[in-house]
This record gives sequence, structure tokens and C-alpha cells, in this order.
Amino acid sequence: MDSPEINEAMDTLRARLVPGTRTILGITGAPGSGKSTFAAWIQQQFPPGAAVVVPMDGFHLGNAIIDGTPLRQRKGAIDTFDAGGYLSLLRRLVRRDEPVVYAPEFRRTLDEPVAASIAVPAEVPLVITEGNYLLVEQEPWKDIRAQVDEVWFVDTPPALRLRRLVDRHVSFGMGRTAAEAWANGPDEANAVLIQATRPAADRIIPWD
Repeated sequence: MDSPEINEAMDTLRARLVPGTRTILGITGAPGSGKSTFAAWIQQQFPPGAAVVVPMDGFHLGNAIIDGTPLRQRKGAIDTFDAGGYLSLLRRLVRRDEPVVYAPEFRRTLDEPVAASIAVPAEVPLVITEGNYLLVEQEPWKDIRAQVDEVWFVDTPPALRLRRLVDRHVSFGMGRTAAEAWANGPDEANAVLIQATRPAADRIIPWD
């Protein structure tokens, strides 16, 4: 992954990491843009134990909450997340006054969040949190943005992003026709909202 934008962003990020402090970096972008891949890549650029990825997806509402409601057909929309829980976690990560904070993660094989799956020791200097709605202005997402030092927007060509989305849905058991319908329906509705937040990002990261 070699581009002037990424190289400059990484140089600036490394310069931020002052001993004894913590930086929280947000990675956002539309569904299928490559946020998770990029966040994992950033983590790998640092020594073991120096960076941890904490995905927003760990705060999906559980299927027991959304099954049988209209939310089930919009899973992944902004109102299908526990935004208050995510905000509380970020505040704990900012305070850094606990020996270890445990964060949830989303297991696609289960289609469910799993609590306390990611350990974030107090001494970790870089926390990378990635998710769709980090730049949305409505409450409590505006407060979530306030916990994050920088937010980078992953900008991926639409056709490539949609192809990745369909392939991902298929890889986790969805039929291709249903995957295409979901990618062009609920996923695309979310993408429109997320794309509108692009101008608020600290950096735009071209990704293809």
C-alpha cells in the first residue's frame, strides 16, 4: 500500500505518538470501502502491542433485539447500533485509567457481536477504531467524533466497493442475487449517508 496520501498520513500519525499518551484514530467510509483491511494494515505498521483495532461493528444490536422488527431488514443502518455503548467505550479508552479495557467485536460467521473479545491495555499508545458513522453530526455520534483525535475517510471507487460488498455477503452464506439486492438496497442507503460526511474528514485516503 504505497501512495503519497497514505505515506504522508502515516508519517503524521507516527509523529503524534508521544510516549505516555494515547492517540485514537478513526477510519470511516462507506460499506465495502476497505475500512477493516486498512485499519488492520495500519496496526501492522507498528510493533506488536503498540496498536489495537477496536471496530464500531462490535456495537451492532444483537439479533435477539432486531429480529421481528423493521430493523432486521436494515441491519447496518445507523439506528441498528448501540451508539451509547460505543461512546462509553471510547470515553474509557480516552481516560486510560483502567489496566485493561475489553471491547466487543462483530463475528460475521455468527452474524452477532461478541462481548469482551478485544483487550486494550492502558499502555497501548494507538487505538484504531473503524466504522461507518464516525463523522455523522447527529447525537450521540457527534460526541463519538469528539473522542477521536483524527478521522480518515477511505475513498473507494463505487463499482469496486459494490463488487467487494456482494462478494463478502456471498462468502458468508448469502445467495448472489440476495447479496446484490442487499448491497444495492440497505447498504447503498447507508453509503449515501456516509458519503455525505466525507467533507468532515481530516484526511481522504484513496483506496482501490
